[in-house]
Amino acid sequence: MANARDIRRRIKSVKNIQQITKAMKMVAAARLRRAQERAIASKPYTGKIREVLAHVALGARDAAHPLLAVRDINTVGHLVLSADKGLAGAYSSNLIKQVLPYASGKNNVRLITVGRKARDYFKRRGYRLDGEYTGFSEKPAYQDAVMLARLLSEKYQTGEYDEIYLTYTHFQSPINQTPTTIKLLPVAGLGEGEEQTKTEYIFEPSAHEVLSLLLPRYLETVIYGALLQSAASELGARMTAMGSATDNAQELISKLTLHYNKVRQATITSEITEIVAGAEALK
Repeated sequence: MANARDIRRRIKSVKNIQQITKAMKMVAAARLRRAQERAIASKPYTGKIREVLAHVALGARDAAHPLLAVRDINTVGHLVLSADKGLAGAYSSNLIKQVLPYASGKNNVRLITVGRKARDYFKRRGYRLDGEYTGFSEKPAYQDAVMLARLLSEKYQTGEYDEIYLTYTHFQSPINQTPTTIKLLPVAGLGEGEEQTKTEYIFEPSAHEVLSLLLPRYLETVIYGALLQSAASELGARMTAMGSATDNAQELISKLTLHYNKVRQATITSEITEIVAGAEALK
């Protein structure tokens, strides 16, 4: 049975941990607000550029573009957006579970990871990584999306990849994030449902040149939106996890304090009994 000194030490240790988790929760909450605002603000741009791209693709049907080309699938590229840090509950493990059905047991899948968690997991298990990027999972910049979009576009146009997927975590609320997988390339579904629209568009200099300019921008916008969603999801998961850890620490402190008081009372009672017994023995 632990003595009072050991219990006091454990209470002090739990209080120190509680201070750390509380501070991490507050930091994550402060960052989450900005990340959530950026993620929400990016959604209209992604929807609008796809709408414009659909009209342009409809007017440029006769002009093929490499990013729209559909080929026989030999090699698949998979971009995975994960976290650099832990202490975010099941955020990283849920994301990895989303990727495994696409990559497990398939020799033709090549992974490109963002974040240390996905990189370490897949590297330790012998998956082939064609790229690994770290350091910006919480604070992604548009240039990070541009770099990833150019890399994927180049690999697709050179035929190194015949199909490319993107897995990220879609932010819904601080306690609800959904791992999501979408097909990046070839860009499909453009122009569908536009046959009934009577609006006519005039493209300058030509629909093909406008399409060539918009497709890379569309790819950058989709990846940047996914980076922002992942950043908000990571911070939300960390805030929730640290909040739960703080509450659990408080509950443990209460139990330890009660146990300490019982041990202390038992010690005092035992000492009083010994004093009384000694006094009786001296009579």
